[in-house]
Amino acid sequence: MDNLDFLNIVFLENEVKDYLIFVLILLFGYLLISPISSYLRKIIFRIVGNKNHVDGKAEFDNLLKKPLYYFLLLLIFYFAFNTLSFPESFGLVDSSEFGVKMILSKSFSLLLIVTIFWTILQSVEYLGARLKFRAEQTESKVDDQLIPFAIEIVKVLVVIFAIVFILANVFDQNVTALAAGLGVGGVAVALASKESLENLLGSFTIFLDKPFQVGDIITLGSTTGLVEKVGFRSTRLRTFDKSIVTVPNKNLVNAELDNLGLRPVRRVKTNIGLVYSTQVNQIKNIVNDIQKLIDDHKQTTQDGKVRFLNFGDSSLDVMVLYFVNSPDWNILVDTQQEINFKIIEIVKKNQSDFAYPTTSVFLENQKS
Repeated sequence: MDNLDFLNIVFLENEVKDYLIFVLILLFGYLLISPISSYLRKIIFRIVGNKNHVDGKAEFDNLLKKPLYYFLLLLIFYFAFNTLSFPESFGLVDSSEFGVKMILSKSFSLLLIVTIFWTILQSVEYLGARLKFRAEQTESKVDDQLIPFAIEIVKVLVVIFAIVFILANVFDQNVTALAAGLGVGGVAVALASKESLENLLGSFTIFLDKPFQVGDIITLGSTTGLVEKVGFRSTRLRTFDKSIVTVPNKNLVNAELDNLGLRPVRRVKTNIGLVYSTQVNQIKNIVNDIQKLIDDHKQTTQDGKVRFLNFGDSSLDVMVLYFVNSPDWNILVDTQQEINFKIIEIVKKNQSDFAYPTTSVFLENQKS
């Protein structure tokens, strides 16, 4: 037993065995943190996840790996340092009074609460992604728009609750009295955040009035794009050149916008210019052939019109007007391209050509 007496040796008012327990907790904690984290992720996944969805499990693990790791790491340090005590010779005041002990205690509590709510937020994020995936499988676009918005609301509520919880439990604040005290200040905050409130109200107006939905193509001013997301503050559009345009919701509510997704058809109007050397019978044949082309095309309606209308400065102008039987932009441009190629073939077949701007210069010989 004498061989173990060294464990009772005191150093900085802690025995050697206390330091040994401290090291063992850190060592075993480091070895067990990964399997414990994995086990906790499995339990949480059973609650919010789908055990038959393997890809979802991997995504869930990636979302929760970091917050759970830091949560367990904090617990390990907490239990390890609780085996030791601060030497009285350091002259540190109790943790109930302001000092090093209080700062360390409050910091630990703050970090622990943050990691817990971080885990909750990541779980909500996964749940939102899962619900969004299910919504995409349905024909309705309402759930595609509503679910991301609802998830954002839940996230905001979680953050607000986390802040209240921290104020009450870490900083020992009377939350009820604090809320009452902010009553007057809230008016000033509301005035300062007037634009944010307008955007928030705008998002609710969009959901209730439904001028557009996620997946619709809209034109706002000079911008045309696909609605990807309707958020609290703004709506995100993906333009046809793949850039992202963010529009404040209040602008969308007050502006005139064209929802191309609500159109049963898409209108196409273009003019082709023929060279002036084209004969009358050639023009008639070209007009008739193009008219037959758009009437017979599977993607156009029977309302198309092809007419020889104008004598341009450098060309004989033929108007081509037709309607594509789909609001889909991809079908529109594919149909337009196909018809344009056919028009070129028709013009060439009738031995004419397309005009381009020319200038004629006449030189007059003057005899001296």
